[in-house]
Amino acid sequence: MSTHELEPAPRTASIAAPGMRSAARNSHLFILTVISTLGGLLFGYDTGVIAGALVYMREDLHLNSLQEGTIVSSLLFGAMFGALLGGRIADALGRKGSLLVCAVLFLVGALGSAAAPNVGLMVLARIILGLAVGAASVTVPVYLAEMAPAHRRGRIVAINELMIVTGVLLAFVINVVIDQTVGGQHAWRWMLAVAAIPAILLLVGMFFLPDSPRWYAVKSRLEDTRRVLGLSRDPAEAAAEFAIIAEHAERDVAEDKGAAVRDLRAFPWMRRTLWIGIGLAVAQQTTGVNTIAYYGTTILKSTGLGTSAALLATVSLGVIAVVGMLIGIYLLNHLTRRQMLLFGFSAVAASHALLAVSFLLPESPFRSYLILAAMLLFMLFMQAFIGLVVWIVLSEIFPMTIRGVAMGIAVFMLWTVNTIISFVFPILTASFGPMGTFGLFA
Repeated sequence: MSTHELEPAPRTASIAAPGMRSAARNSHLFILTVISTLGGLLFGYDTGVIAGALVYMREDLHLNSLQEGTIVSSLLFGAMFGALLGGRIADALGRKGSLLVCAVLFLVGALGSAAAPNVGLMVLARIILGLAVGAASVTVPVYLAEMAPAHRRGRIVAINELMIVTGVLLAFVINVVIDQTVGGQHAWRWMLAVAAIPAILLLVGMFFLPDSPRWYAVKSRLEDTRRVLGLSRDPAEAAAEFAIIAEHAERDVAEDKGAAVRDLRAFPWMRRTLWIGIGLAVAQQTTGVNTIAYYGTTILKSTGLGTSAALLATVSLGVIAVVGMLIGIYLLNHLTRRQMLLFGFSAVAASHALLAVSFLLPESPFRSYLILAAMLLFMLFMQAFIGLVVWIVLSEIFPMTIRGVAMGIAVFMLWTVNTIISFVFPILTASFGPMGTFGLFA
C-alpha cells in the first residue's frame, strides 16, 4: 500500500485504481484512521497522564500549589496557540504535513518533560506538548473528514473523540502499571516518557499516508486528488466527489479571505451564532471536566486513599469516560443535540452537587468511595451528553463563509477557559476546600 501511494498514479487509474476492491479500500481507510487518530490518542494521554505523575512530581520537585497549577495549565496554554496555528499549518503544509509537525512536537515534548530537571524546563516541555495537542485537535478531525467517504464521515470523525478518551484511560492504566512495577520518586518520568512511543508511530506512519484530496485540489494537484479518492471510494463515488471537490477548490482559491470578518461585522445573526458557539465552548469547560482528569488522583488521595489505591481508582474514571463516549455516539441517532445538552448539563450539575456534599462527611473508606462514585457519575454524564455533542454542534452551527474563523475563535476560547480553570484549581481548593470548589462548579 505504501509503495503505491508514494508513486505517481498511472493515467489508467485516473479515478480509482483498478485493483482497489472493496476490501482493499476498507483496509486503506482503517489503516489511515488508526494512524492519524494516534494524534487524538496522544491528545488524551498527554492531558491525562499528569493526574498520576503529579503525585510523584510534587514530592520529587517539591512543588507548591502555584507550581502545580502552572505545570498542569502550561500544556493548555500551549494548546490555545496550537489550535490557532493548527489550521494555518494544515493549509500551508497540508493535513499530512501538519500531523508530521505534531508528531515531532509530541516526541520532543514527551522526552523533554520526562527528562526535565526543574519546574522551568518542565513548563517549557509541556508548552511544546500543548502546541501539539492544540494543532492535533484541529487537524485530525479535518484530515479524517476529508479522507472519509461521505456515508462514513460522521462515524470516522467520532473515532477521534473516542481515541482521545481512550488516551486518557491508557494514561491512567500506564500510571498504575508504573506505580506497581517501577515505583520510587522518579516514577513520574517513566509515565511521561511512554508518550514517546505513539509519537514515533504517528511520525513513521504519516510518512506512508497521502494528503487529503481537498488539499491536493486547492494546490491544483488534481491527479493526486483523483488518485487519493480512488483509494477509499468506489469509481462512481470517487468521480462524483472529485467534481465537487474540484469546483469548491476553485472557489476557495478565488474567494476573498477577508470575507469572514466583514460578514461578522455586517450580519448580527452571524455574530449571535458566534457568541452561541463561544458560550457552548466555555460552558463545556466550566463544568470542570478537566480538573477531574488532571487532578483526579490528587483529589482521591486527599480523601484518605493511598497513592496506589488512588491511581487504581482513577483508572475507573478513564473506563467510564470511554463507556460514556460510546453511549453518546449511540444516542446521537436517537436524541436531538439540544435534548442531549439540556439533560447533560442538568445531570453534571447534580453530580457536582453530590460530590461537594460528600466532602462534608467524616473521613472514612465510605466517604472516599462515595466521592469516587460522584466523580464517576459526573464523567459518565459529561462524556455521554456534553463532551462529544459540543464538538459536533460547533462543527454544524456556523455558516460556511465564517466557519473557519468562527471555529478557530470558539476553540481558542475553549482552551483559554480550560487553561484558567486548571491553573486556579489547586489555589481554589487550598482556599475554599473541595466542597466550596465543586459547589462552584455545580
